[in-house]
Parts: sequence; C-alpha cells; structure tokens
Amino acid sequence: MKVAVDRDHCIGAGNCAMTAPSVFDQDADEAIVILLTDSPPDSEQDAVQQAVDRCPAAVIRLLP
Repeated sequence: MKVAVDRDHCIGAGNCAMTAPSVFDQDADEAIVILLTDSPPDSEQDAVQQAVDRCPAAVIRLLP
C-alpha cells in the first residue's frame, strides 16, 4: 500500500491523525496533514482505509 496526501487542500479536520496516528500527523501551526510514511505496514491497512473514508476534504489517496 502506498499513500499520498494533498496538503494544499487539507482543511485540518484531524480525522486521519486520530484514525491512523502512526501514518498521519498534523502541522502544529496550521493543523495541516503530515504524512509520516507513504508505505505503512500491512497492520495499518484498515486504519489507513478508514482515514481515507473519513477525510472530509478527500485529500488522502491510496496508490497502486
């Protein structure tokens, strides 16, 4: 699994960081998503999928 984020369109809701904190964080100043790893382990696959589904701005993508 590969993950990508579009920081330019992030609205800072924080759902990703709450759902998959080992994969996503937020910038302290602007609350914009920070991708901690673009290749999370298989054990994080469900959490990352939930983060994708819960992102209100749809800025998280799974890549082939």
